[in-house]
Amino acid sequence: MPFRLSQLAARFDLERRGESDPEIDGVGTLANAGPTRLAFLANPLYRDQLAGTAAGAVVLRAADADRSPSPCLVAKDPYVAFAKIAALFEPAPALAAGVHPSAVVAPDAVVSPTASVGPLVSIGARARIEAGAIIGPGCVIGEDCVVGAGSELVARVTLVTRVRLGQRVHIHPGAVLGADGFGLAMDGGRWIKVPQLGGVVVGDDCEIGANTCIDRGAIEDTILEEDVRLDNQIQVGHNVVIGAHTAMAGCVAVAGSARIGRHCLIGGGAGIVGHIEICDKVMVTAMSLVTHSIAVAGEYSSGTPIQPSREWRRNAARYKHLDELARKIAAIEAGRPPKAKD
Repeated sequence: MPFRLSQLAARFDLERRGESDPEIDGVGTLANAGPTRLAFLANPLYRDQLAGTAAGAVVLRAADADRSPSPCLVAKDPYVAFAKIAALFEPAPALAAGVHPSAVVAPDAVVSPTASVGPLVSIGARARIEAGAIIGPGCVIGEDCVVGAGSELVARVTLVTRVRLGQRVHIHPGAVLGADGFGLAMDGGRWIKVPQLGGVVVGDDCEIGANTCIDRGAIEDTILEEDVRLDNQIQVGHNVVIGAHTAMAGCVAVAGSARIGRHCLIGGGAGIVGHIEICDKVMVTAMSLVTHSIAVAGEYSSGTPIQPSREWRRNAARYKHLDELARKIAAIEAGRPPKAKD
């Protein structure tokens, strides 16, 4: 349903500027939005597109409002405001409550009459599906699992065993929660498997991306606190704890028993070794490797930035001489001539 710009301003407590009050029926980009669409300007890199936009209205900061050819909504954080407005135009699936005839539900499982269980779903022994939950096609809910009220498993999600989801958890297709952790012990030259006896606990309002895997704990649980956001294809090892409001981009790997604080941001492809702790409000940039605990909030990086291959090969050839060079510098600073081994 369309909204007048004045309605959006009132609903989200934003300042409206401009003489006209256009009707908005959707959202778009500055470059491609038409006269009935709302665009936004949050990143200064796109400021040059503002003058030529055909959008019916733009969400932006006060400093950019005078440059807008369209009516605008002024927000302290345009991206947040745009996200809230865009949610009004996201179509919600109309799913009827009840259990699809092709679903298989264990006799001692409990399914709320207001939950929606789709086709070819399997729900195991002692599982519980709470009010308003949506279990999409092909999902597998294993033994002793709980799907909290208002949660949605989109399709082909697997909760293996002892997985407990809070309220309003959103899990995308292909995710696997509660599989065995990677626990092995060497015995006489052969690996033996260490039983994984814990579970997975996911707090309220978490989101877990497609094909992400979260292993259950070896003894205690793997834990995601409230409002954790995981992108696609992330690996979370057994007994990991991720603090509330932390977000991870795609292909991050977190090894077992690592503890990550609250309000952390982990860039795509980063690796975090096991048995370390990261404090609150840490940002790890993409493709970094965290090999030790971090006790001070801030931004951390590792690796080398991209450069022309010829230049990289020359620098790579010199890496093996870094220790020798460091020893020579230390000797010079100490006031003694470098030794041969230096």
